[in-house]
Amino acid sequence: SDTLQVTIVSSDKDLMQIVSDQVVMLDTMKDKCSGPAEVEERFGVPPEKVGDILGLAGDSSDNIPGVPGIGEKTATALIREFGDLETLLASTGQVKGKKRQENLRDFADQARLSRRLVALKYDVELDCPLTELALTEPDREALTDLFKRLEFHKLLQEFSVEERSTGEQYRAILTKEDFKDLLQELQELRQICLDTETTSLEATQADLIGISLAWKEDEAVYIPIGHRYLGAPEQLPLAEVLDGLRPILENPDIEKIGQNLKYDALVLRRAGIRLQGMAFDTMVASYLIFPAAKSHGLDAMAAEHLNHRMIAYSEVVGSGRNQIPFYEVEVEKATHYAAEDADVTLKLARLFAPEIHGEIKSLFDEIEMPLVEVLTEMEWGGVRVDCSALGALSGELATQLEALETRIHELAGGPFNIGSPKQLGEVLFERMGLPRGKKTKTGWSTNVEVLTKLAEDHEIAASLLEYRSLSKLKSTYTDALPKLVHPETDRIHTSFNQAVTATGRLSSSNPNLQNIPIRTENGARIREAFVPAEGRLLLAADYSQIELRILAHMADEPTLQEAFASGEDVHQRTAGEIFGVFPEMVTSEMRRQAKIINFGVLYGMGAFSLAKELGVSRKEAQAFIDNYFNRYSRIRSYIERQVDAVKKEGEAITLLGRRCAIPEIASSNGAVRSYGERNAVNYPIQGSAADIIKRAMVRIQRRLRAEGLTSCMVLQVHDELVFDVPFAEKEQVEKLVREEMENAVSLRVPLVVDVGIGKNWKIAH
Repeated sequence: SDTLQVTIVSSDKDLMQIVSDQVVMLDTMKDKCSGPAEVEERFGVPPEKVGDILGLAGDSSDNIPGVPGIGEKTATALIREFGDLETLLASTGQVKGKKRQENLRDFADQARLSRRLVALKYDVELDCPLTELALTEPDREALTDLFKRLEFHKLLQEFSVEERSTGEQYRAILTKEDFKDLLQELQELRQICLDTETTSLEATQADLIGISLAWKEDEAVYIPIGHRYLGAPEQLPLAEVLDGLRPILENPDIEKIGQNLKYDALVLRRAGIRLQGMAFDTMVASYLIFPAAKSHGLDAMAAEHLNHRMIAYSEVVGSGRNQIPFYEVEVEKATHYAAEDADVTLKLARLFAPEIHGEIKSLFDEIEMPLVEVLTEMEWGGVRVDCSALGALSGELATQLEALETRIHELAGGPFNIGSPKQLGEVLFERMGLPRGKKTKTGWSTNVEVLTKLAEDHEIAASLLEYRSLSKLKSTYTDALPKLVHPETDRIHTSFNQAVTATGRLSSSNPNLQNIPIRTENGARIREAFVPAEGRLLLAADYSQIELRILAHMADEPTLQEAFASGEDVHQRTAGEIFGVFPEMVTSEMRRQAKIINFGVLYGMGAFSLAKELGVSRKEAQAFIDNYFNRYSRIRSYIERQVDAVKKEGEAITLLGRRCAIPEIASSNGAVRSYGERNAVNYPIQGSAADIIKRAMVRIQRRLRAEGLTSCMVLQVHDELVFDVPFAEKEQVEKLVREEMENAVSLRVPLVVDVGIGKNWKIAH
């Protein structure tokens, strides 16, 4: 109909071409409505001429070339002067500026092509009446199948075919009688699922608001303890609830199920309960059974495996300015939310349990579930830091940064904001005329790769890299660590994440201790600030070259095995093999290059990357690689075998049976396929190293307890474990740690552990 009013909800400027008296555009991000007047204000021309502007100026994000040297402003001026693109191209002799005339002549066809590319086809014949395009209820069944296939977890939760069933029986426990009956029922059980509602995501600072429990599907209870709002019902006292639940929660014979049980265990520990019998964590189970899943969160798993859309947290507490703390949520609303968490976790546990068999069962029962308890202890104990040492280092870094800033400004010929990539790009590539890299939407790229290349010839780039490195150390560690010290314990309680990395390695957050630079002086100074409890020592135990040892075992490479068995310097041995000299003739530079090659092979480094790393030509790098594989022929065979196996099976497997799907290996895209092939070789090695240290952690913890020692594990970083040890126990603990780490698995080569003991982590390292 001629009178139909249309609103286009979009911020895409291309669509401004069809704005008219009947068509307006609504940009919901800016809350702005555009009609013909607004389009003319934006472009300086009416909507029907916008296509000419876009064709001339081009758009790199849409791959539209336009005419070189002509931006949007110039394009507007030209179209206003000449009327339209064709008239302009026929009158290039009248355009001001010789270079502009040339470009318009030389790139006339490109301008016409660009104009066609931006043109919108808005005379499409509809094969159905407009009424059929009216908004209707979504086809939830079709959407559920589609979102499952595409792994769109958030949308799956929103449109899941199974809107919450009404058959669930969730109830709140508010009276002493109900609580007494509940306890009686719980005492008869051999397995319960639990979940806690708290005041904080930081477990060591979280207070209980309520506890939910489930033991039969579609049934669950919620015990509110700390809901405070006008008209809130009377709730059972915290002490009474904890005393009643203690014999059940601390009974190791009653199996406990949970989602991220470590969090609940820490919250309960803070409230005075030592949770025992942690038997099944659905997050950990999902991580082992479905390692490729994008999320092991409860909402995503419920949608994926149960076709169930859970009540979102925001539905209960609100969002943005209207968000309220959980303790202000009405008890009835909180009961449905919290009880559902426990019920769904129980359902997932029962669904996942039969999937845990074979090697996955050994990993789950002997490593991952016992590790939940180990990590709970580590996080609960925390680690001490010397805040005054960090403060002093922070001051020194500030001085170094000031000096660097002055030097950078001198080299740049004037001050500018070093933290602004846009200003930095302009200074380096426009003011100073340094060799340019790629241009992004916001300006010139000044990433690490660009600066590292420039640093070979230009002091300013080297200084900028140093500035960034020091600035990151200062903000991430020396300034941030003191703020993370717990107000009650005076220690830092890092969170160890068990279900994040693809390889099975632990990661840490708040703070992330995996990224402290090991080899720099400032990195060492940060480690120096990690100290033991009063009157004790730190003991650090680090696997020596564990990944190369695993490679020697998996590839069954005799030359490498021989070097490790005899305690030789393996990099010196490799240098001797590659350069064809006796080990005693190997120079430090040869050893450095051999070390890069040894580790480069692990990560599938090709000649191009190796040349860059070694600072040699690509031809020399290829010769090094060829030489390496000639000397270590079984490693080449292992790599080929491994790639073939993963192509066939679609997944890689560690020594202890952890699996990881590598779909990239079947990609038709060469770069993606190469990534998959590198991963096929690297994953079993990195994953095996992760499994080995986890197994060692579980066994060490068991022995520390069994032998009645007060020493405790405080940190795990990469291939290193750190312990807080009393003087009297140091020899016994060193022996114990060595034994368990070196005998965690039996390989064709010995596992070797370097142990250091001292008054701080730097000395112990």
